[in-house]
Formats: sequence, structure tokens, C-alpha cells
Amino acid sequence: MPIATMLDYDFMRAAFVAGALVALVCGSVGFFLVLRSLTFAGHALSHVGFAGATGSILLGMNPLVGLLAFTIAAAVAMGLLGDRLRGRDIAVGVILSLALGLGVLFLSLYSTHATQATAILFGNVLGVSFEALWALLALTVVSLVVLASISRPLLFATLAPDVAEAKGVSLRLVSVLFLVVVAIAVAEAAQVVGVLLVFALMVVPAATSIRLTSNVGWGVGLAVLLALAHTWLGIALAYFTDWPTTFWIVLSSCAAYFLSLARRPRTSGNR
Repeated sequence: MPIATMLDYDFMRAAFVAGALVALVCGSVGFFLVLRSLTFAGHALSHVGFAGATGSILLGMNPLVGLLAFTIAAAVAMGLLGDRLRGRDIAVGVILSLALGLGVLFLSLYSTHATQATAILFGNVLGVSFEALWALLALTVVSLVVLASISRPLLFATLAPDVAEAKGVSLRLVSVLFLVVVAIAVAEAAQVVGVLLVFALMVVPAATSIRLTSNVGWGVGLAVLLALAHTWLGIALAYFTDWPTTFWIVLSSCAAYFLSLARRPRTSGNR
């Protein structure tokens, strides 16, 4: 059978496992990212990560190290702004442009690794090794543990920030911790779809989920399932068609979102 043949290859099995880990994190984190109206900030973190990844290549280090370092640093800076981050699209856009400029500079200084740079930009889940899976697993566990530990105050601070602050919830601390989790999720997603298309895997499934349900628990679960379905479908179609995996992931996630537009979003009952 074609599917059985596909799973005979080690690199395909590794790709499906990596895709599952990334989808689990992106779906969970993306739901809260959309709910908090911070999608542009998440998009900016991916571009900041590009500068870190290319800088690591320049220094002869693993790109994932620089990707994590830059995104986490940027996430802490954004988190310290708290709610003031909202509406600052121009400031975030300037940082985004600066990060891309630095990435281009680092590549020009060490252009022999252009292939690695392409993988960073557009992803290469079919190239994930079994050794890299352990790093992805560790990042997944850390992300989900932190997200689970702050989920209640995070939801409280998102839906009723003034009341949450009055009850003693530190909005700034919650914002910093959440954006650090977003930064880790961005670093993971870049392994699958690249930094330029993180939005498609982290935001689009979550946005689709929010349109389909107003229940937080069901919404997170649906966002994870959608991200997983898009990722696995993209990997399988890439195997059978020899077209880029990222293309299929983006196409399926966007198609699902457009289909969800036919349903009127539910505006009440969040809990």
C-alpha cells in the first residue's frame, strides 16, 4: 500500500513525529495568541528568529540555538510592554525589518550556508533527524508545562484584564511568560514551515477554531487537531507529489479557514 511504503522510510517517520510535536505546541499556543490579539507580535518573533538562526550559522553553531536565543530575548522585551504592545504595529514592524536586515547581512558574510538559510526561511520537515526530534520533544514538554501552569491566569488576564489585576494577577509576568512560550513555539514551527510561514501553522488553525467554537477547552483541542491534520496532510501530499511540504500545509490551513467563514462566529459563552 502507498501509505505503508511511505512509512518504510526513516525520514518520513521522523517527519510525522516532528510534525505532531510542532502541531501540538502551535495549536495550543496559537489559540491564546489569537485570543489575545497578538498575532502580529508572534509573526514578528519568527522574523527576529531568522536573524538569530543566521547569526548562529555564521558562528558555526546550530541554527536552533540562535533562533531560540533571539526569539526568547525579543519575547521578554515585548512581554515587558504588557498591553501597551497592542496597537504598536509600527514599532514591531520596525524591529521586524531590522531583524530581517541583520539576517541578510549574516548570510552575505557567510553565503556558503545558503541551503541552511533556505530551510530556515521555508522549513524542511523532511530533513529533521531523529537526533533533532529529542530537541523538539524537550521544547514541546517545556512549552506545554509552562502554558498549562499559566493557563488560568492567562485566560483571566485575556478576557478581563482589569478584574484580573484587581485580583492580584501580574499582567506583566503573565505576558512575559506567555510570549516566551510563543517564542519557543516559533522556534519549533520554523523546523516545519520556516520562519516566513509560521503564521500559517500557528495562527490560521487557531483562528479557524475560534470561528467554530466559543468554548476554550474545545477551542484549544480543535486548534491542535487542525494543526496536526494540516501538517500530516502536507507531509503526505509532499511525498506523493514531490511538491514542497510547506506549500501543502499553508494551502490546507488557509482552505480550512476560508471554509470556516461560511459559519457565523459565536460571540458569547467563552469560559
